[in-house]
Amino acid sequence: LDALRSARPLVQNITNFVSMDTAANALLALGASPAMVHSAEESGDFAARADSLVVNTGTLSQPFLEGGETAATAAHMLGRPWVLDPVGVGGGKFRNEAVLRLLRHRPSVIRGNASEIISIARVAGLKADAAAPRGVDSAHTTDAALVTAGHLARHSVCVVAATGAVDLVTDGTRVVRLANGHELMTRVTALGCALSAVVAAFCAVGEDSFEATVSALAVYGVAGEMAAEQAQRPGSYRVAFMDMLDAITAADVAARLKVL
Repeated sequence: LDALRSARPLVQNITNFVSMDTAANALLALGASPAMVHSAEESGDFAARADSLVVNTGTLSQPFLEGGETAATAAHMLGRPWVLDPVGVGGGKFRNEAVLRLLRHRPSVIRGNASEIISIARVAGLKADAAAPRGVDSAHTTDAALVTAGHLARHSVCVVAATGAVDLVTDGTRVVRLANGHELMTRVTALGCALSAVVAAFCAVGEDSFEATVSALAVYGVAGEMAAEQAQRPGSYRVAFMDMLDAITAADVAARLKVL
């Protein structure tokens, strides 16, 4: 967290239209610098200047996919960390094929809810329980995704983060489970998508993508708990959450972190 605030990494966000505002403000509150550069005509060039990249498939279209692929290609070739958030994977042929195309560009981290992690593994050809998404919500717990997440991490040579009431992070060998956060986080749209952007920011300043992802989820979950002490309804909670991302310290995380 301190390293992120000192470095102020530039994070390129190719993210869905619902989450742009929330993701940008979350990054700013933490101390990172967001850029919402989507088009294929410039996304590759910009990826060469950015410190990290997140590609989110929420409001998917062919031009959006082309921009994501162009940026992911550049990020991978230049050794920049990039995060894939496969929103709604399993929901249809075009979306599944788009996710497969993005996977070929070797994301550093795959971050999704438990159902999305199970589903992306199945789309990638791994043995996994069928997991059709329920909108953008998860129909599974992260416990149900544990074995599949490990297989996916080893297959894709990346870190996999399955988030929910208990968050799970694995690189196929190491596993960390975190139990911070608050139920109100599920009642404010795009907080999950913004988390993927935050993961990208932490990966920009951490040499180990596994440790960076754990750090991002730890900070985000603790901030969620702190915000719930200030606001009890979704509208006010969104504001309180942004305030807590700005206010949170390493000492807050150390004091509150719940590792299972």
